Amino acid sequence: MLNNMSANQRLILAVVLSFVFFVGYTAIFPPEQVNVEQNATSKSASQTATTQQNSSNLPNTTMNHSVAADEQLVAADSSRLVEINAASFSMSIDTLGRIASKILKDEKYNNKENIHSEMVAQVGTKPLHLRFADKAMNDESLTTPYTTSVREATIEEGGSVVVTMQQKLSNQTVIKKMTIYADGHYDVTIDLANDTRYFVYLGQHVKREGQMMMAVHGAMVYYGDGLTEIIEDEDAEGRKTFNDVHLTSSFDQYFASIIYGLNPDVTVTVDRDRESNPVVYIDGSKHFTFNGYIGPKEYKVLKAIDPVLTNAIEYGWFTFAAAPLFKVLSWLHGIFGNWGWAIIALTLIIRMFLFPLTFKGMLSMQKMKDVAPRVKEAQAKHKGDPQKMNAAVMAIYKEEGANPLGGCLPMLLQIPVFFAIYRVLLNAVELQGAEWILWVNDLSRMDPYYILPILMGATMFYQQHITPNNFTDPMQEKIFKYLPVIFTFFFITFPSGLVLYWFVNNIFSILQQMVVNKQFAAMKALKAANKSEGK
Repeated sequence: MLNNMSANQRLILAVVLSFVFFVGYTAIFPPEQVNVEQNATSKSASQTATTQQNSSNLPNTTMNHSVAADEQLVAADSSRLVEINAASFSMSIDTLGRIASKILKDEKYNNKENIHSEMVAQVGTKPLHLRFADKAMNDESLTTPYTTSVREATIEEGGSVVVTMQQKLSNQTVIKKMTIYADGHYDVTIDLANDTRYFVYLGQHVKREGQMMMAVHGAMVYYGDGLTEIIEDEDAEGRKTFNDVHLTSSFDQYFASIIYGLNPDVTVTVDRDRESNPVVYIDGSKHFTFNGYIGPKEYKVLKAIDPVLTNAIEYGWFTFAAAPLFKVLSWLHGIFGNWGWAIIALTLIIRMFLFPLTFKGMLSMQKMKDVAPRVKEAQAKHKGDPQKMNAAVMAIYKEEGANPLGGCLPMLLQIPVFFAIYRVLLNAVELQGAEWILWVNDLSRMDPYYILPILMGATMFYQQHITPNNFTDPMQEKIFKYLPVIFTFFFITFPSGLVLYWFVNNIFSILQQMVVNKQFAAMKALKAANKSEGK
């Protein structure tokens, strides 16, 4: 049946089956974890083994960790210790020395109700929460407020503010110093009067509605020689520890809370809360320094702060292809100054790069269609002798220069490219609030007037119309006939940037199919003319 399908039909079927596999499999059998090993070495493997052994050596005070009762409550306004304002955000620190709130002021990050986005979860662990291993000391710390001489501060553009907080306990004094910068990152120094074991929390991300399918959210640890481990929400199964950590992140589709700048010997632990969501905390020391960031995963911003932070932008299984594609897309945006035109230009570049393969595949399938009547005759003639039938069919293919696999393999090679660009456009926070033209004023959200999905479906229908086919199965023909309608409804809720890519890709496919059809018709006419002249 596959040999009777055209190249575009094979591609559509492959994409549909791939969607069904990835979405269905993820829904039915959610992965325990996602490991991306970019440059693993034997040293990293040994470090991994060491971290797993270390988990069994933790003291009993950490072996039955659960989110403390006070962490389940929404902090009241009266618990605010420090209020900080910058041009792009406002931040609150509560009386327990935690980041209680961070709100992005840029309207492009507003939610569907047009309310400024909150970066800190109001239920769950909060960034910079400090927990002592000693239960009595920890209980006292939860009821003893920090003090500070700075109650309000404003960060000027390109500047920073320093907030120093102090907590005095019966047998301990904690001094927590934060330097907060206008670009959203911060430096932290924690000093204890007496050496004792404690942990600093990364903080959990905000649970947002409307997450797109295949948009991962949970916790990430980037460590060793380019190893990445992702523990998705509701999939955390037990405690895991890591050393040589370059960054750890609690993230959703567009935003993240990140801690980085850790010494290699610092232990990072990923635990779970009562809902099996990952909870990340870090072993502190008497004098402990590190860096943090809370905000959108915008590539240029993260790179400007520290290039290592760009590793917090994850693309799942297709990182190997998606990461370079995003760099090309960002470069094109620098040229056009518009993400919509950058997407169109990237689509053109991808089509040009794949043109030799797709052109050869289309041409091969045209030849397969052309020889189909002769193949059917050979199959009918040698019906009772499979060996002779196969030999006769292969002889026809060889005579006409047709390759049964010539149209299949080039199309299959496009699937990783499609999913890579899908992940790029799905995860690019840069598309939030990004206008294209006319009615498309936010490429990260669905087309409010459904114009792009309808155009996408119409071009898919026309592409099928001009693509020669030789269906022998009525059911197969009916399925492909309704695919444009199915895809149109499927894409209605997709971000406009993704639909724009598919729509433009369809246009380029139509143009390419027209060229193939014209050239193949010319080849047939020339062959027929030569045959009539006896050449």
